[in-house]
Amino acid sequence: MRHLLSLACFLVFALSGLAPARGFEVISVPEDVNAVNLSEVIEVVRGNDGRVQLSTAPDADGIIRRIEVLASEQGTNPSFALFALRNDSDQQIERLLVAPFFRLPGSGVFQPDLGEARVSAVTPSVGIRPVRLSDPEADVFEVTLDPGSTVTLVAELSSGNLPELYLWQPNAYRDYVNSFTLFRGVVLGVASLAAVFLTIMFVVKGRGVFPATAAFAWAVLAYLLIDFGILGRLFSISAGGVQPLRAAAEAGIATTLAGFLFIYLNLHRWHLRFIHLALGLAALFLALFAFAFFQPAIAATISRLVLAMLGLSGFFLILLLALRGYDRAVLLVPTWIIFIAWLFYAWLVISGQVSNDVAQPAVGGGLVLVVMLLGFTAVQHAFSEGQVSIGTLSEVERRALALTGSGDFVFDWNIDRDRVTVSDELAIRLGEKRGALRGAIKRWLDRVHPDDRDRFRTAFDTLVELRRGKVSSDIRVAGHDGTYRSFRMRVKPVLGGDGQVNRIVGTLQDVTEDRAARERLLHDAVHDSLTGLPNKQLFLDRLERALERARLPGGIKPAVFLIDIDRFMELEERIGHSASDSVLLAMSRRISRAIRPLDTVARITGDQFAVILASEQAAGKIAEIAEQIRKALKAPFNFGDRDLTLSASIGVTIYDSNPASAADVLRDAELAMYYAKRLGGDRIEAYRASARSISTYNRASEEDLERGMKDGELHVQFQPVTDIITGQIVGAEALMRWNHPTRGAVNPDEFVPLAERSGQIDKLGRLAFEQAATQTREWMNSIGLPEEFFVSVNLSPTQLATESMLADMRSLLDRDKALASRLKLEVTEGQVMSNPEHSAYMLEALHGLGVGLALDDFGTGHSSLSYLHRFPFDTIKIPAAFVKMGTDTGIAHTQGPIIKAIVALARDLDLMVIAEGVESLDEIERLRQLNCRLAQGFAFGTAMTGAELARKLMAQQGR
Repeated sequence: MRHLLSLACFLVFALSGLAPARGFEVISVPEDVNAVNLSEVIEVVRGNDGRVQLSTAPDADGIIRRIEVLASEQGTNPSFALFALRNDSDQQIERLLVAPFFRLPGSGVFQPDLGEARVSAVTPSVGIRPVRLSDPEADVFEVTLDPGSTVTLVAELSSGNLPELYLWQPNAYRDYVNSFTLFRGVVLGVASLAAVFLTIMFVVKGRGVFPATAAFAWAVLAYLLIDFGILGRLFSISAGGVQPLRAAAEAGIATTLAGFLFIYLNLHRWHLRFIHLALGLAALFLALFAFAFFQPAIAATISRLVLAMLGLSGFFLILLLALRGYDRAVLLVPTWIIFIAWLFYAWLVISGQVSNDVAQPAVGGGLVLVVMLLGFTAVQHAFSEGQVSIGTLSEVERRALALTGSGDFVFDWNIDRDRVTVSDELAIRLGEKRGALRGAIKRWLDRVHPDDRDRFRTAFDTLVELRRGKVSSDIRVAGHDGTYRSFRMRVKPVLGGDGQVNRIVGTLQDVTEDRAARERLLHDAVHDSLTGLPNKQLFLDRLERALERARLPGGIKPAVFLIDIDRFMELEERIGHSASDSVLLAMSRRISRAIRPLDTVARITGDQFAVILASEQAAGKIAEIAEQIRKALKAPFNFGDRDLTLSASIGVTIYDSNPASAADVLRDAELAMYYAKRLGGDRIEAYRASARSISTYNRASEEDLERGMKDGELHVQFQPVTDIITGQIVGAEALMRWNHPTRGAVNPDEFVPLAERSGQIDKLGRLAFEQAATQTREWMNSIGLPEEFFVSVNLSPTQLATESMLADMRSLLDRDKALASRLKLEVTEGQVMSNPEHSAYMLEALHGLGVGLALDDFGTGHSSLSYLHRFPFDTIKIPAAFVKMGTDTGIAHTQGPIIKAIVALARDLDLMVIAEGVESLDEIERLRQLNCRLAQGFAFGTAMTGAELARKLMAQQGR
């Protein structure tokens, strides 16, 4: 059947003239690989009138879908990169799609790629829309893959090509970015120091060789600032805007290197023509520098070729002069050989023969090394002529300077004298006076956290005994106020003349904030953000361990409670989300007080809690604790000036040593809880075999619903929307009905919640929309609809939460543009409030397709007015509860002003108003007096088939 479906899809595409894209090479996302290079598997296609249509990779069921992706900006026709990823694991995974703006490896010598923005947006075939993350050096998108899913991703390209695309694990990518931070800092620090030092030498002595060398050093520093992305971030320059600067920096390196070679070798002394040649080259180099801002790629090509020619011609010139005994040329020979080696390596990199992660940093580091060697050569030449007397830094001084710049603290233990010496800055960090941390190792050891002392003492004893090795470990040290700070200690032993260890020296790095952030992330990953209790993942892990212990001889058999708050959704609708969160927090504390430290309480879902009871074994004691929890939850909550009373249904199961997983045991408790709910709630029920019949019945019902949708048993009927002034039908609401072959008509109150529980509501909503659209198109072609006639369809929460529905609607409406103005989608306030940001995005996208948007059950939420301004609704629907006019309860006196206010508000905002649930002539008359013109309900007729409504519309038109 699946093969026939795939063949049918192919024939449809072929007949419509849209050739399906070639088969994707689906990439299985590995769990233990930090990064995957996708550059060779992507397919770049040119957009067709600002869009691309493609066949997705087969999903787990082998189904291939046809999707269409539009450009993010109208009027553009970008290229798109297509590729597919598969999650073979049983857990949701997150990865980062990384498209670097600029990569030196493979950039090329001729017309090189100087970097630019790569990806504008990424659209998945299914699942959560990738989120763009801020990154100064690449386009980064966070991609979430559901378990077992295959997702085809369409990347809209900012430029015509995509040289490189990687799939990173988030933590690994952050580590990868951070791994180059220290290197870049050191390289920039060295380059800056070299440029400043050579500039100072020029200011002090004024010799021409120093400004030439300093100019080259400043040009290299400018190139590094651009290559490391610092200059672009500093001046907020886009990735494409950096191209002229990068080309100009390369031109500057070539220009200043040629100037250094000419001035250092004193070529103007050899022949007058060299001066003319130098002036001509200087003019050309300046022109090249300016040309970089108009044609960056050409200027970069020329600059790279000039550098290569300078390297070769300069080598032969230096070698010729050195053979003649010219001392300056002799001093420059080793440096120029290294420069030739750097040129060769740079050529390997830009030609793509060397393309590893360290290739580009190595080129930058090598360039700084050339600067240092040229500066050293210039200083050495100045020393040989007695021109300067400024000393260079010793190796010890250089290391001390680097240590100071790193911000680490020095640790030195003199074993012979038993004296610890640390940086005074460490004492200040711990709130102590300078020198307070110096003294015997015992005094230092007393400050180390008790849990770290044995590890600290063992590590030092091992270094002394083995007389080699090193220690890199985190320890906690007490401050003046008694709080502990975490430090990463890196120490090594120092041997004396007798071969014994006489010192242990190293550094301490403060990692308190990093450790706290890591622990906070680990805690948040397995704990509920509201209550702080373990979440379902941690609960199942602890339950699994408890079951393993129970299988051992004499093991404690745990009992599991599943606690569900009765009618909590009704309470949430009355008091709001924030207040209900406070109630949940109070309930979690009441449950926690009823159990012991050996037990575990967790929040499983919104209003469900679970308990692992390991502190009691007797059935009577277990029942007693469950009863304590039930009574504690039933105690009134003080909420403002009133008391709230809730109850809970508790399911209990006791592990019986049979082979079972944690999920199975939790399911048994859940079945017992549902049994308690069936008996009225506010009770405790133990797991029993009969509870399995409930689960079996639910599964049977789910399968029955799925079969009914496949066999065409579910179809939409239409309830008219009537103008109560003219009596004309102006629209209709599509309502799904199920005509079961054996049970007859099934109430929507039964099968709609069933679809929501079983995850079929998305499919049911798509079926309703497709049938309503098909019927509307048939009416348009057969009877001709009135100009303002519309058909409204309800959207489920899951449809609003996923973008697959948006893609389906785009595909449907692209085939029939006139259909969009006839359709209206209804959403409730609860749906919008569940994820306002995503809802705003989806509603704006739907509005952009031309369909109408109606806010259903207006006035039953807590922020109705804000919705009307924030979201593009054009219709509001007054719920049936506001329309009821029972005089015995006084509702007419309260609901009349509410409806009148809603109608007035809608008139001011130019919105359509429809009253629902109108069942009597009195209600119609009341709505007419309140100026509410449109209404629907049994007073105008029940839901009817499309053919019946068509006859009414034709009679209305006099046909």
